[in-house]
Amino acid sequence: MKMRRPFIAANWKMNKTLSETREFIANFIPVVRDVSDIDIAIAPPFTLLRAAAEALKGTNILLSAQNVFYEEKGAYTGEISPLMVCDAGCKYVIIGHSERRQYFNETDLIVNRKIKAAKKAGLGVILCIGESLEEREAGKTFDVLLKQIEEGLNGVDLENLIIAYEPIWAIGTGKTATSEQAQEAHAYIRERLKILYGNRADESCIIYGGSVTPDNIDSLMACSDVDGALVGGASLKVDSFCRIVKFKKEK
Repeated sequence: MKMRRPFIAANWKMNKTLSETREFIANFIPVVRDVSDIDIAIAPPFTLLRAAAEALKGTNILLSAQNVFYEEKGAYTGEISPLMVCDAGCKYVIIGHSERRQYFNETDLIVNRKIKAAKKAGLGVILCIGESLEEREAGKTFDVLLKQIEEGLNGVDLENLIIAYEPIWAIGTGKTATSEQAQEAHAYIRERLKILYGNRADESCIIYGGSVTPDNIDSLMACSDVDGALVGGASLKVDSFCRIVKFKKEK
């Protein structure tokens, strides 16, 4: 079986200016230059992608977009196509983040269309799934994950696809799923992938997102089915994101 390679991504959301981006990358590169066994990605806002791509050229850091539209071109004012994202230098794109689902009414059908469009353009996909606090308390976590997996990945192969489990109740709240909660959800996701895709699921990268910090990254990464992290607020500062990238491996 192919070994799963850790994947740590920074989702900057709607943060940072051009000068702040250049300063972050300039300070970040030297610290992680020696990291060779982990894939690192940064997802800035659209307006910063080209500058970030130039600053990251020749480094071990991948560039990701935070979102994408499902058409290649056309009369879709304000939208960004997969081809545009590729042209800006991106290798990955985040799709289905809970904030997109909540604030912009993105359904699993829309998420599925975006994944197919992104993969057609040659982009790697980070698919976000996760349950709300109400759904967790009602015992519906697995039902929600199953629906998001089956509908979001309908007609999609696992090639160059990462799943990010992000419990909505832990995003930006300071609350983090315990290691046991994270492992339970990740194990369930992998089992469902096995049903859909067979043994290829054992090679699939499943990462955790939701108030990831330097304080909890080690315990999260010690879980057997947690293969990395999608980091929000803690990725905005060089020191904290470097500590997350350089998590301490369980001996």
